[in-house]
Amino acid sequence: MKLLEYKAKELFDKYGIRTPAGIVIDKLDKTNHALESREDSDLEGLSQKLENLDYPVVVKAQVQVGGRGKAGGVRFADTPEEARNICIQLLHSNLKGFIVKELLIVKKVSGIKEWYVSITLDRGNKVPMIIFSSHGGVDIEETAITDPDKIVKIGIDPFIGIEDHIVHYIIDKSDIGMAYFDEMNDLLKKLYRVFIESDCLLAEINPLIVTEDHQIIAADGKVDIDDSALFRQQDILAFRDKLQEDPLILDARKFRLLYIPINPEGDIAVMSNGSGMIMSCIDLITKKSMSVGAALDLGGGCTADRIYEGIRILLSNPRIKTLFISIFGGITRCDEVANGVSQAVKHLDSSKTIVIRIEGTNKEEGLKIIEGIQGNIISVDSIREGVKVLYDLQISNNSSVS
Repeated sequence: MKLLEYKAKELFDKYGIRTPAGIVIDKLDKTNHALESREDSDLEGLSQKLENLDYPVVVKAQVQVGGRGKAGGVRFADTPEEARNICIQLLHSNLKGFIVKELLIVKKVSGIKEWYVSITLDRGNKVPMIIFSSHGGVDIEETAITDPDKIVKIGIDPFIGIEDHIVHYIIDKSDIGMAYFDEMNDLLKKLYRVFIESDCLLAEINPLIVTEDHQIIAADGKVDIDDSALFRQQDILAFRDKLQEDPLILDARKFRLLYIPINPEGDIAVMSNGSGMIMSCIDLITKKSMSVGAALDLGGGCTADRIYEGIRILLSNPRIKTLFISIFGGITRCDEVANGVSQAVKHLDSSKTIVIRIEGTNKEEGLKIIEGIQGNIISVDSIREGVKVLYDLQISNNSSVS
């Protein structure tokens, strides 16, 4: 899960990493002091709300996408009046396909240098890895291509953590000078605590500003949390549900199901027990010039009751006319799937159709149950056959409409 910048800032502040002072705006008529968790007066009083910040300030759109600056989502203001006007322009605007619902306003930090630092998961070596560059403030991917010698990488032994020799190595390789040892040592250890204790896949600071008095400040932050570990991060779970307003996603989550919106104009839904099979189905469907509106990943060991809920959720979308279910039964048994479908068909809109392919554990039992179901259900032997049936149904429906 990708955190918004202000949430990453809260994490950094919690662990003692220096960040610019700031507030979060979440309505045109309210300001919310995020770190103090309180709401105050209207936007007309924004200059008073910013009295603890020194101008100029930076107004940042809070959306879960990169490249905000180039898209106009990061702007500078020299006065409260300028900040107010920028807030009005940005809040509720569309930025790279995302509606801006919150703004982070922080003191503009200037310095003599801009660095990049992150801790990420090195999947090859199965350890956390520090990435550092003395050329921050730009896309690290671009630097990696154009000037790879400017990037330093070193793994961290998770049984030991960050020791002095790691900091010495980074300073030596990047040639930033031993005068920054204490600051870098303190920062890296704090950032590593953020990474480990918050179950991160990425904890990134870019740019890391070096001030004239040689302090380092996290001017921007990016934090990605491992979805599989969210059950340990209750505050992040609450933040995720606050961000996510799609009621079908929230409904699916109650039953440990993953609902995936795809194309709001699509009239086909896909249900399977694995992201790989879902993607394969979607690829084959789209190659036939059909459009998938949504998908649902059942995960493993799904029971009939959860199958029923998944079908209910997908077909509650009024645009979805046909549901394609493709299951390879392992710990999810085919007879459980069939029983879930049987429950769902009893409540199914007669205008909607289920196309189902099952394979694996208890397949024969599952097929017998499917054969006995009364309703708009078509059993197929393969994914390709299922896609052909979907295509034929769509041709037939289009012919009926015309």
